[in-house]
Amino acid sequence: MLRELTNEQRRQLIDTQQVYESWLGANEEHQRRFRGSMRWVERNGAEYLLRKIGQAESSLGRRSEDTERSFSAFSEGRERNKDLLAGLSDHLNSLAKINVAIGLGRVPAIAARILRRCAETNLLGRQLVVVGTNALFAYEALAGVQIASGLTATGDIDLLFDSRRRISFVTGEKITQSGLIGVLRKVDQSFKPLQPRAFRATNRDGYLVDLIRPQTRNVLKDNAPTSITPLADDLDGAPMDGLQWLINAPKAEAIAIDERGYPVKIPTVDPRIFALHKAWLARRPDRSAVKATRDREQAEVAAAISHSYLKLPLDRDYLKAFPAPLREAAIRTLLPVKSLGLSEDSAIEPDW
Repeated sequence: MLRELTNEQRRQLIDTQQVYESWLGANEEHQRRFRGSMRWVERNGAEYLLRKIGQAESSLGRRSEDTERSFSAFSEGRERNKDLLAGLSDHLNSLAKINVAIGLGRVPAIAARILRRCAETNLLGRQLVVVGTNALFAYEALAGVQIASGLTATGDIDLLFDSRRRISFVTGEKITQSGLIGVLRKVDQSFKPLQPRAFRATNRDGYLVDLIRPQTRNVLKDNAPTSITPLADDLDGAPMDGLQWLINAPKAEAIAIDERGYPVKIPTVDPRIFALHKAWLARRPDRSAVKATRDREQAEVAAAISHSYLKLPLDRDYLKAFPAPLREAAIRTLLPVKSLGLSEDSAIEPDW
């Protein structure tokens, strides 16, 4: 079920991750320091330095040594930043070809593009985290392994909405005009909700994006926001039982490689919580047999990665902090992962 990366693959993955981190840093500086433009204008016989960001333009003051330094620093810094981004982009293009050739490409290209667009709005890792099957790609990258393709094959992506976090000013500026559905349409114009204010959007190829959120204990007193924006055609998060554990879980993040060879950052939940949640799902009486089998296998592989590769404890002591349903599901479902120390009884014979 798990195959370790070769030395060549491991080295290539690390190189790609490092170059991508550099690109992300340079791109953040571009967005933070070098957005928009500066120009001189003459007003009432004096020159003023104006800074334009989006549709808003403001004055930075009359022409002076300070404003001239500001203009020079902005112009020269932006050029250096553009050169750096261009060089790093070329490097990533070269690395992508090698990544595909040596079998590192894993994340579906459509999922990777969606996550990059979500990251541009600052929603990803703040109000949205990846759950479901696509989280396995993050665990692969963290552990330096690849999971059997049958367990990672998926035609959708689940985005968990954390309504407790307020949208920041920068995020709001980028998202309020178009909503999450607008972000998806930047990836593929054919994305549309299945119905007004639905939790699910699909494109012409049938790829699905689900926005989900925790089901509150008291539905009648559920006053938390259910969507990122109130726009009529935006997605409305579907409440689901059991997601509160994921919302409150420690988070994990990794840079994985998409099927075209390009890196993508995947923020998700701690792999142990993923394993516990999948184990719980597998034992639900309303779960279909096909989904329950896949849930159980995904739980086992996430548990194995947590214990054997990431050296994260997942034993009875760790489980004490969790609700009884999760503890029971873990013990019953994860018994095949013998190294976890979850067996119900101590062995009375050696491992012949």
